[in-house]
Amino acid sequence: MALRIFNNLASYSAQRLLGENKNQLSRVFARIASGERIQKSSDDSAGMMTSESLRSDVRTLRQGIRNLNEGLSLLNVIDGAINEEVSILLRMRELSTQSATGTIGATERQSTNLEFGAMRDEFNRIAKTTEFNGKKLLNGYLASNAAEHLSLQFGLDSDKVNQVNLNREVNITSLSADAMGLNSLSISTQSGASKAVEEIKVIVEKLNDIRGRLGSTQNRLERSLTTTLTAAENLTAAEENINGADMAVEFASLTKQQILVQTSSAMIGQSNLFPQGVIQLLPQ
Repeated sequence: MALRIFNNLASYSAQRLLGENKNQLSRVFARIASGERIQKSSDDSAGMMTSESLRSDVRTLRQGIRNLNEGLSLLNVIDGAINEEVSILLRMRELSTQSATGTIGATERQSTNLEFGAMRDEFNRIAKTTEFNGKKLLNGYLASNAAEHLSLQFGLDSDKVNQVNLNREVNITSLSADAMGLNSLSISTQSGASKAVEEIKVIVEKLNDIRGRLGSTQNRLERSLTTTLTAAENLTAAEENINGADMAVEFASLTKQQILVQTSSAMIGQSNLFPQGVIQLLPQ
């Protein structure tokens, strides 16, 4: 090798390798710190595209899971309210049966009618005040013929198979005392009480039909929730396989790059001594 002093090629090469090793070490640090194998598109452009697409799908499904849970909460509120209305109707029918017998007098029947009216008022209060997130639930809002339908979105797209239309599924018409025909009932007379016994029986059957639809819809949402959770977990695992850093590999690479940086730095010092060989050529 020719001996020159203006251009120390060995030092330049060692400096270049030191820079490359430092860059590689920085990338290893970034992968370990973030836990992600792909830090930028140049690391793996195809992998980054796939990873971002999977990550987007996972976030969409996670929101769908929240939507389904909110839908189940809404149905639970309705079910609890209707359960109380049914309990009230059973008491009203019991009072009607008591008033329909001929063994009690007018005073007792009037007293029974007062409780009957109080139960009806509470029935009506529940129907008018039951709500979820500001939406009244028992005033016909969830009837199938309502102008605005409430749908739950939980899939990866807006296709109808990824939605549940609660109006169509549960079809809850107004459950107020007036809508159910309770305001026209009175048990102050024996004949009126006999009529109330039959009318209330029909109303109870209507509410039980609604509760049947509620139960089937709740079961559907729970199945959809399980399926969506499973899909989100599997997509998360797939994204992790693509973008997740293998820590065992990265720590091994960390040790390697640290050694290379140290040796590169040492070689720069050694290569800088090469031009001093010219001194040996000077006459003594």
